Amino acid sequence: MIQEKALVIAYSATTISILGRFVFMYLLYTRTSTNPYSLLFSIMNMISSSLWITYSQMIVDEPLLVRGSADLILFTISTLYILRNRAKTQKNDYIMKSEKDEVLEVDMVL
Repeated sequence: MIQEKALVIAYSATTISILGRFVFMYLLYTRTSTNPYSLLFSIMNMISSSLWITYSQMIVDEPLLVRGSADLILFTISTLYILRNRAKTQKNDYIMKSEKDEVLEVDMVL
């Protein structure tokens, strides 16, 4: 009976944790994040999740394995999304700078 209650608590914690990751991903999406701190947070959580997966396999803890695996997948998606946004921003900045330089050259000629 105690073992069953412990399993319910473990899976409840796992569910809440995974839902929290979706909130983080939603905020990244709605704000089109390129924040280096969000990127660092995601990468550190990917490393942490990998370690939790290894640990959960060593102690044979299925709820912890589920949580670590879900976190790893979700933070990988978040990291890729942030990197894509950063690449787009840098490309747009480069294009804008190039166009600005061309305008300056034309002004200098006139």
